[in-house]
Amino acid sequence: MQWKTLLDLFIGFGRATLLGFGGGPSIVPLYEHEAVEVFAWVSREEFGTALAMGNALPGPIATKLTMYIGYRVAGWPGAIVALLAVTLPVGLIMIALAGLMLRFKDSPVLKGMVNGIRPVVFVMLAMLAWDFAGYAFQPKGTGLLSWLPFGIAAAYFISVQYLKLSPIYGVVASLVIGALLLR
Repeated sequence: MQWKTLLDLFIGFGRATLLGFGGGPSIVPLYEHEAVEVFAWVSREEFGTALAMGNALPGPIATKLTMYIGYRVAGWPGAIVALLAVTLPVGLIMIALAGLMLRFKDSPVLKGMVNGIRPVVFVMLAMLAWDFAGYAFQPKGTGLLSWLPFGIAAAYFISVQYLKLSPIYGVVASLVIGALLLR
């Protein structure tokens, strides 16, 4: 185990976490940049597969994704360092700034900063969706089966957004459909 590898994991994922805004999904493109382009820990396809697997499991995507890559790069020490990189700096900053945020919550400057960052968070989420679409909608099979990923996405959207069904049903149904038809 090289200490430099563990330090790189901490720097790469810590930097992405500190530069991200808006929560786990909006930070994923920054994690992808670090893991694929800067450090080449995984390929773009491997990152997409890890992202898909992580989204199928409960819990925050940021910790699952970075721990998986950390584990892949440096075993359990890598997973622990990746988890610390994602949680420790932001947790300490949040604790330190909590008092200031409460004190200045009515400040027009703070409200303006929050309003200014919202479009950036939207674009980061849109970039994640755009990148992930390449992994999610790869045609499998021929004929109607080649369109099945689009059908799954449409059925999930309609059932959750308009029929107000629990997202859990859609996740379970898509796992079953994938196991049966998208091998």
